[in-house]
Amino acid sequence: MSKLPQVSGRECAKALFKAGFYLKRREGSHMILRRDVPFAQVVVPDHPELDRGTLRAIIRQAGLSVEEFVHLLHF
Repeated sequence: MSKLPQVSGRECAKALFKAGFYLKRREGSHMILRRDVPFAQVVVPDHPELDRGTLRAIIRQAGLSVEEFVHLLHF
């Protein structure tokens, strides 16, 4: 299992945009991102640093592996 990087909510959202997600709506400090095919919807808090458990849950709900997510962060 790969080690999770420390990322902000905005960095996480940018990586998910590369995976085909788009901003559905924003409620306060939370961004709701959606991908239509295959369908997935995740809530990303717009915080300076995401907790590891929160980030792991976002990655799992997005249908990605940690390695895929880290790859999206760097490219």
